Amino acid sequence: MKKNRLSKLTTALVAFCGLALIAVFFVPMWRIDLFAPQYPEGLRLLIYPHKLGGNVEIINGLNHYIGMKTLHTGDFFEFTILPYIFIFFVLLLLVTALTRSRKLFYITVTLFVCFGIIAMVDFWRWEYNYGHDLNPDAAIKVPGMAYQPPLIGYKQLLNFAAYSQPDIGGWIFLVAGFILFILAIKEILVSGKMKRSHSAATAAAALSLLFFTSSCNSGPEPIVTGKDQCNFCGMTVSDDRFGAELITKKGKVFKFDDANCILSYLKKDGFDKNSVKEVYFKDFSNDHSLIKANDAFFLKSDELRSPMGGNIAAFSNKDSLEKAKAQFAGDITSWSEIYH
Repeated sequence: MKKNRLSKLTTALVAFCGLALIAVFFVPMWRIDLFAPQYPEGLRLLIYPHKLGGNVEIINGLNHYIGMKTLHTGDFFEFTILPYIFIFFVLLLLVTALTRSRKLFYITVTLFVCFGIIAMVDFWRWEYNYGHDLNPDAAIKVPGMAYQPPLIGYKQLLNFAAYSQPDIGGWIFLVAGFILFILAIKEILVSGKMKRSHSAATAAAALSLLFFTSSCNSGPEPIVTGKDQCNFCGMTVSDDRFGAELITKKGKVFKFDDANCILSYLKKDGFDKNSVKEVYFKDFSNDHSLIKANDAFFLKSDELRSPMGGNIAAFSNKDSLEKAKAQFAGDITSWSEIYH
């Protein structure tokens, strides 16, 4: 293998990434999902390289009441240049694969990474302006409240749970960038520019893959008393001892202020029980941390007086349960008995 030429494997994968980016023109890059009691099936904003899609008109109608600007494809200059940027990268990757130039490959990867960073910064800038630049004459005004959507992940906006994440096109771009990054590490090591063994390249790739996959894992999110809102009743979580949380297999997080609310949500018509990944409850005693419902011990007592009348408390161990039972007369139960 010549010193300044890419390996056959790298060449093939670079060409694959270039061809894969063509699909980005036909599928959404990003999505923002909104869920509220009045919209249990959710609303969705889709962002393509050249336009907006999804429930744009409904979202515009709702946002009008709180003073947010309406969304129109023509208002975004990014949609006029993004298609050309992707065409540029498709051609650049294919030319890199044809020439097998290691120098051009490094330039391509650097530009690709820089574009990804700039795109995310620009997206955050738009979200910030969208959520903070409000009409002072709006029908609904909450002092000090801003409605900036999350850059990625979950955020509660009034009674709406907002989820921001890559869509098909975004995942194609991220996976292509990840592949190119790993290939760049491999080529640098193989070319002798770093005095590392081939096993170090494998280790670097493995660690990067581990970081990438672990960052996508969804776990429980803290329930903030006095700030987070219940996804069923819309009330602000007021008691740190009774909160509950539902995580779906897609990583969506729903927070509740009471066992009654989460049970009502789970049992409502049309809810897909197979979509549930895990259910958590606040530990009534100790530090009020989240514990898995299947591992918890439950006490049901009218004397508990929980916010929405569920009157069910969860405990991480039997000792805490017995102490609470001595204070609040009631019945010991389990998650399987409560949710059946």
